[in-house]
Amino acid sequence: MHVLSLSCVFPRPGLPNFGIFVRRRLEGLARRVDLRVIAPVGVLDYAHPEGTPLGNWGLPRGWSDGPLEVWYPRWLYPPGGGFLNPILLSSQLRRPLEALRRSFPFDLIDAHFGYPDGIAAGKLAQSLGVPYMVTLRGNETMHCENPRVRSQLASALRGAARVVTVSEALREFAISLGVAAEKVRTIPNGIDRTVFYPRDRRASRHKYGLGPDERIVLSAGYLIERKGHHHVVEAVADLHRRGLPSRLLIAGAEGREGSFGQQIRDAVERNGIASHVLFMGELTSDALAEVMSAADVLCLASSREGWPNVVHETMGCGTPVVATNIGGVPDMLACGDRGTIVPGNQPKVLSNALFEALQRDWDRESISRWAHSRDWENVADEVLSEIQHAVCKRVQ
Repeated sequence: MHVLSLSCVFPRPGLPNFGIFVRRRLEGLARRVDLRVIAPVGVLDYAHPEGTPLGNWGLPRGWSDGPLEVWYPRWLYPPGGGFLNPILLSSQLRRPLEALRRSFPFDLIDAHFGYPDGIAAGKLAQSLGVPYMVTLRGNETMHCENPRVRSQLASALRGAARVVTVSEALREFAISLGVAAEKVRTIPNGIDRTVFYPRDRRASRHKYGLGPDERIVLSAGYLIERKGHHHVVEAVADLHRRGLPSRLLIAGAEGREGSFGQQIRDAVERNGIASHVLFMGELTSDALAEVMSAADVLCLASSREGWPNVVHETMGCGTPVVATNIGGVPDMLACGDRGTIVPGNQPKVLSNALFEALQRDWDRESISRWAHSRDWENVADEVLSEIQHAVCKRVQ
C-alpha cells in the first residue's frame, strides 16, 4: 500500500522538534506501508523562531529522515490568510503531486491537521481521484472561530474516507461539524518507551543542580502564551506565600505563535521568585526525560491542546501531573491516580492543586506503567487499520 502523508508541521533541519509527534507516528507507519511525506514550508515564513521570514531558504528540497523520505515543497501564502491558505496550498501542490504520482502511485492522502492540511487534502484528493484521511490534533477549534474556515473544514471532514482524532473531545467536535460518527475514530498519541521511562531521581537532580529535598515543579513547552507558563509562575509564587517553597523549572524555547518569553520572565520578577525559577531552554528528549524524572510534578496550564504529549511523556517517567481541563487531559487523568485536572484561568485553583500534589505520596511506578501501556507502535497499528478501511472501501 502506498500512502502520501501531508503535514505543514514536521521536523526539518534547524527545527528538529517541530511536529515531532507527527514524525513519531509516521516513523511507525513507514514500517507497515510504502510512505512518502510532503511537508510544505513557506517561501516566506512569518512565524520562523529566528525572526526572519527567509529562514527556510537554505532548507533542502528533500531528505531522508530515518525510515522516512521527506519532501519540502515551497508554497506562498499571505500573513493572516485565513480561508485562503488551504486554497493556495492545494493549488500550489496539485501539479507537483500529479508528477509524484507517476513514480509513486499513492493510494491515499493522509493529512495531519484539519487546517490547512486537511482542507487542502480534500481538494487534492478530488482532483487526483484518491481517498483521503484527516487527523485532528487540536488547533482546529481555534481556526474554526473563522466562519469561512469552519465551513471549509466541515466540508473536508464530511468528504474524508476516515477522520482520526487524538482525543474524545476532538471526536465530538468532528461529529458536531456533521461528520458521521461511524467514520471518526479516536487514536491518541503514544510515547517512546526507550526515552520516557523513570530515571534515577537523585542522579537527575544532581546533574541539573537541584537539591535532593527540594520540591520541584516542571512546566514544559514552547514559550508561547497558550502554554500558560506565566500562570504556573503565579501558582508557584502563591505556594511560597503559603509556606511551601518550591523550585520551578521552565523547559522550552521560543515558539512560532509569537515570542512570549519576556512576559514570562517579567512575571517571575514581579512575583519575586527569580531565585527559585530556572529557565532551561529547549532540551533534547533524553534531557527532558531526566528533568521529568527529577520533578515532583508537571504543571500544564495550557489554554488549548489536542493530546498533550508532554503529559503522557512525563507520566512515562513516573511523575504525576496537574493540568488544565483541555484536549486529551481528561482521557489521561480521569481516575485521579495519575494527577489532577483543574479548570483554566483560575490561578488559585491551580495553586491549590499543586499544593496538594506536592504533599501527596504518588505511586510513580503505577503512573509509569499506565503511560507505557501505549506507544507509537500501537498508534501505527491503529492508523494502519483506518487506512486499510479507507482504501478498501474505495476499491469496493
